[in-house]
Amino acid sequence: MRLHVVVRGRVQGVGFRWFVREAARRRNLSGWVRNLEDGGVEVAAEGTENSIALLRSELGEGPAGAAVVTLEEIDSDPGELTRPFGIIR
Repeated sequence: MRLHVVVRGRVQGVGFRWFVREAARRRNLSGWVRNLEDGGVEVAAEGTENSIALLRSELGEGPAGAAVVTLEEIDSDPGELTRPFGIIR
C-alpha cells in the first residue's frame, strides 16, 4: 500500500522530516520525506496497510512543536520508493 501526502501547518523548522523518517523506519517502510517551498512537507511511503495507517496517524500529530492542520492526498506517482526511508534535501 502507498501513501503520498502533503502535510500542512507549522511543519518546517520543528524536526518534522526527522520525525517522519524515524516513524517510517520503525515500521520498515520504503519512501522519502521532503520540505516544499510553500511551507508544506511531502511524504511518500510504501508498506503494509497497517504500517501505512499507523504512519498516517502519526503524521496527523507530528513532533512536539509542530501544528498539523491538514494532510492533502496527492494523486501523482512518486516513482520508485527505496529503503531505507530517507530525507530528500
